[in-house]
Amino acid sequence: MEQLSFASESLSETEAFLSDAYTPMQIGGRPERTGTRVERRTAGGLIVDELAFDYTMSYDAGCLERICLLTMHQGTVADTTGGKEEIHGPGETFLIAQPDRPYTGEVRGAAYTITMFDPGLLTAVAGGPDGGPVRLTGQRALDAAGNRILERTVAYLRDDVMAGPAADQPLVVAGAVRLLASAALSAFPHTDLVTTPARIDRGDATSDTLRRAMDFIEANADRDIGLAEIAASIPLTPRAVQYAFRRHAGTTPLAHLRRVRLARAHDELKTADPSTSSVIAIAAKWGFGNPGRFAVEHRAAYGVSPATLLRARR
Repeated sequence: MEQLSFASESLSETEAFLSDAYTPMQIGGRPERTGTRVERRTAGGLIVDELAFDYTMSYDAGCLERICLLTMHQGTVADTTGGKEEIHGPGETFLIAQPDRPYTGEVRGAAYTITMFDPGLLTAVAGGPDGGPVRLTGQRALDAAGNRILERTVAYLRDDVMAGPAADQPLVVAGAVRLLASAALSAFPHTDLVTTPARIDRGDATSDTLRRAMDFIEANADRDIGLAEIAASIPLTPRAVQYAFRRHAGTTPLAHLRRVRLARAHDELKTADPSTSSVIAIAAKWGFGNPGRFAVEHRAAYGVSPATLLRARR
């Protein structure tokens, strides 16, 4: 994980920093105070920033080329792109702009969290039919429930994943950014609106598809893989692989991947030296960033806590 801190009361310094960190932009305003603070943490394609401005700052910015979500804590942000004015306040998580479009607005004495990731991950996570990339089509969540999911997901990434040693574990970060992409797809309107399964996908959802997908997962559980990589290994559409798991195993590809990684962690706990290994480190190595949740899953699967299993090696 890489960390970066910025603090300044100079508008020119702030403009230069924001242009370098996000996209070329011009900022303006005649504030009495000009305090800006930014804390950035970056790992595995995920960027989590905490920003605070104690003044009103206007901005005219270029294309971000990334999905950029703002989670508001205090103050407001006014989006004025295209001549409209959309106000976003505390408790809301929203898409600041389409990745390939410039945007304008004002930050009005605001504090917020920014989370950013590659737009291509939406397509990989959606697992929809082959018909072009999946795009978000709205900037606000469809409902309050979707907004709450986004807020909780951002808090988990900011406070649990990126704030501790788990941020140095590739599988933990990879799982976290996929979780954020999934939360965005569940909350925002998007282009993957097909609800009727393609007949060819149903026909490809065979037991042989399931076997080949499971073999790939077993051989690559230590890598950053998701539905797109599993499907490409066969190769079939992601939706066909999803149908195969649902029809023949009563589960999903990613749930099976999680079970395989849980089994690998279990095996490592049985053989690890407790004087040099820890439950937290082993769990994080296999993609489990929350030790408490890992302990619950491990006990449910194996009838013993991971700590007890590791201590048994003494």
